[in-house]
Amino acid sequence: MFKKLYLMLVLAAALACNAAPSKINYKHAGPNDLQPDEQQAVVLKYVATLISDYNYKKVPMNDSVSAIIYDRYLKKLDENHNYLLASDVKEFDQFKTQFDDDIKAGNLANVFYMFNVFQKRYNEYVAFSVAELGKNFDFSQNETYTYDRDKMPWAASETDLHNLWAQRVKYDLLNLKLTGKELAANKETLKKRYTSILSQSNKLSNQDVFQAFMDAFTEAIDPHTNYFNPALAANFNIDMTRSLEGIGASLQVDNEYVTIKAVTAGGPADKSKQVNVDDRIIAVAQGKTGEFQDVVGWRIDNAIALIRGAKGTTVRLQLLAKGSAATAKPRIVELVREKIILKDISAKKEIRTYNNNGKIVKIGVISIPAFYLDFADYKAGNPNYKSTTRDVKLILDTLKRENVDGVVIDLRQNGGGSLMEAVELTGLFIKTGPVVQVRDSRNQIDVNQDEDPAVAYSGPLAIMVDRFSASASEIFSGAIQDYGRGLILGTQTYGKGSVQNPIDLDKVIAPSLKDKLLSLAGKAKTVATGSQNKFGQLNLTIAKFYRINGNSTQHKGVIPDITFPSIIPLDKYGEDTEPSAMPFDMIAKSDYTPVGSFANVLPQLKKLHDDRMAASQSYKYLLQDIEESKKQSEEISVTLNEQKLKQQRDEEEKKAFEQNNLRRVALGLPALKKGQPKPKNEDLDFLQKEAGQILTDYLTQGNKLTSVKPAGTN
Repeated sequence: MFKKLYLMLVLAAALACNAAPSKINYKHAGPNDLQPDEQQAVVLKYVATLISDYNYKKVPMNDSVSAIIYDRYLKKLDENHNYLLASDVKEFDQFKTQFDDDIKAGNLANVFYMFNVFQKRYNEYVAFSVAELGKNFDFSQNETYTYDRDKMPWAASETDLHNLWAQRVKYDLLNLKLTGKELAANKETLKKRYTSILSQSNKLSNQDVFQAFMDAFTEAIDPHTNYFNPALAANFNIDMTRSLEGIGASLQVDNEYVTIKAVTAGGPADKSKQVNVDDRIIAVAQGKTGEFQDVVGWRIDNAIALIRGAKGTTVRLQLLAKGSAATAKPRIVELVREKIILKDISAKKEIRTYNNNGKIVKIGVISIPAFYLDFADYKAGNPNYKSTTRDVKLILDTLKRENVDGVVIDLRQNGGGSLMEAVELTGLFIKTGPVVQVRDSRNQIDVNQDEDPAVAYSGPLAIMVDRFSASASEIFSGAIQDYGRGLILGTQTYGKGSVQNPIDLDKVIAPSLKDKLLSLAGKAKTVATGSQNKFGQLNLTIAKFYRINGNSTQHKGVIPDITFPSIIPLDKYGEDTEPSAMPFDMIAKSDYTPVGSFANVLPQLKKLHDDRMAASQSYKYLLQDIEESKKQSEEISVTLNEQKLKQQRDEEEKKAFEQNNLRRVALGLPALKKGQPKPKNEDLDFLQKEAGQILTDYLTQGNKLTSVKPAGTN
């Protein structure tokens, strides 16, 4: 259904902006100001046009929206009111109703001025903090440091701000002092920390500023329309496909060096036998003859952009082994990039066993982290393309061979992904029929169907969800619930009922303008981007999805058949907490026939669950954890008195140690001794264990999934 819409987007974008913006006069905040480039101005105009013309909500760009964008951007800069002065914010207020006009014109002058003022204050804070370390500190005074200041007024003067920063330095020192180290060593540690923070601040680029503003802009329209710069677009698509093209190594920055921290088994780095954990990458070159670019001191995302690249291409690395001097001669390693499958973040299985009156019940558990799909491989006809459904199908086949009595699908923390995969996965558990309805901005409704009559698994089924189960997770669990195919267990889901279409801006920007912008970028000697695109990606909300029973999951999410207490605060996370979110509504139900009903058995299942929870120490501790978390979230300050803070920390540490052991014993695990590390791979998931127990209860009820006759029959 989206092919025609995509073509419309391409044509509209090609006509919307066919010339670079006019020159803009920029206000200066300091000598190290960052400035936008012409490419960002063009991207801003394209994104604005696409959102204005094709976003599902059809939000007009006016002063009201401008004020929302301004408030969001200011919050992104200094959410906790730690850096900006009240006078800075008062000056910024003139932009509050200008951003809508600026966006239409591709004018980023005001956006960058606000950021440059913020960064100037930020760097002043770091420099002040370093200087503050030279003073003496008295930790016996009854002072309090307020660390949560988002609801407090902006500092009225630099003196007020300096007093705040001085308290932060004192708190940092006190934290280190409580570890037992000497003051001189602690000051040196903090000096290195603050210097590193300053170094990272000075590595910020105009792309970081642009991304922050685009986040504020798109999220003001709706929470799920997002612009991704080239690096973020690459990461988003890696997350969606669970694969990437590169050398098969995890990197991080360590003392200004891009350092290899893990090597993927079977990847190019591993197969070369020349790349080791803790090797430092000094320089990177493209191809067999390309010039090396020094990457010492680089940001990790820029270095990764150089190292990643298309499958089959060559990259050369200059490496220094761990412990070798910086002046040592680096070794050169030549690698051919490959497609790397990220198995560690794919669907996984385990089998839990339950004793039911002397009979062993085996429950297979499949944990699905996301609804992923390697669309490029799928479109190319690769029969071995990576996808959630393919992985789960293989797991189900294995579980059936192991003779499990039931299956639990764990979708907790699963934020969604591919709409196609949500439909395909549902099809593993039903014969045929509608799975989800999609309504576009023209109010046209398309019903996505499972058309494959094959059923991969027909046995007892339960689905676990929580507050962070969203989008595709809600489509799948909602369909399973509507068909009466399985029990839904957990907490109310997130409530994301919108559909996004990813738009590669490289494919929609007018070719003549694109060539001009790339020419300008080449003159500026920008970092090579490997396999990344050049202009980023817009994920545009173009439709809304509805369950086959006619209900939207928007705002309300999916309500479980049996509810667990929510560890995640429902009043802080979820679509209904987003000011720009779309409302709940309903459409006509689809033509579908439920395959079963749990109506008769649910009361007994709930009673068995409630009785078990009333007698469960683990359940009692879970409720205590939720209450404790609420209390901690309400705290906004901490004492700077050493004796009081030490006493408080000691009591908290003792309490946490004792409570942890009580929880372990309740789960049938041995208590730990002081200082003893926690064993790896222990089964601490009380709620997942309970989900399997509920499915075991269902198996023993004698009321197996019963057929439901179509409406109107006798």
